[in-house]
Amino acid sequence: MIELKTPTEIEEMRPAGAVVASVLAALADAADVGVSLLDLDALAHRMIREAGATSCYIDYHPSFGASPFGKVLCTSVNDAVLHGLPHDYRLKDGDLLSVDFAVSVDGWVADAARSMIVGTPRAEDQRLIAATEQALAAAIDVAKVGNRIGDISAAIGAVAREHGYPVNTDFGGHGVGRTMHGEPHVPNNGRAGRGLPLRPGLVIAIEPWFMAGTDKIFTDPDGWTLRSVDGSRGAHSEHTVAITADGPVVLTAAS
Repeated sequence: MIELKTPTEIEEMRPAGAVVASVLAALADAADVGVSLLDLDALAHRMIREAGATSCYIDYHPSFGASPFGKVLCTSVNDAVLHGLPHDYRLKDGDLLSVDFAVSVDGWVADAARSMIVGTPRAEDQRLIAATEQALAAAIDVAKVGNRIGDISAAIGAVAREHGYPVNTDFGGHGVGRTMHGEPHVPNNGRAGRGLPLRPGLVIAIEPWFMAGTDKIFTDPDGWTLRSVDGSRGAHSEHTVAITADGPVVLTAAS
């Protein structure tokens, strides 16, 4: 079921968005050569407690997960492209790290992700991250009353094609509200003018993620981490966005 929020409810979602934005910023500052993924998860966990928020991940157990997730943060490194389960891996110079994070505050959820390079950057990784950020901006730009979900999907797919990246549509954006994952599904490729009309009060997570060389993935033995089949790297950018009569409102934007 698709839930439409009132203007008051959208305002009530802002605190969760602010927590998500602040944690992602702190993680970007903390991610450095030699830092463990478990250290990053512990930092996010501490910030959740300090904010009086609740993790959306730690007990999360959807059909595609082997067991409850057990951590508060997704940490995907290099060819790990989504749902990376934090483990005792220490970041190396040149790693491409994507972090995905969601919390609930007073019953309202916000969800966002960003990618970063640890230490010395590679030009191809910078280009990949920039493409996901460009796709996210293009998708938000068309997230307006009168357009449709297909317009968002088409905007993302157009940026991917412009940069020569294939697109996986198994996982994409989704509705956000009292729960982390709801209707509608927002694919990262599609046809403009198709799909659900965008109405005031719809809140969605828009999350383009691209892999450099393939659109195929497989699940790591940990039962969660998704990896590219060809070993190519992935990048991921995401914001929680409210559709309003005055245009899109990014609830997870940095303050």
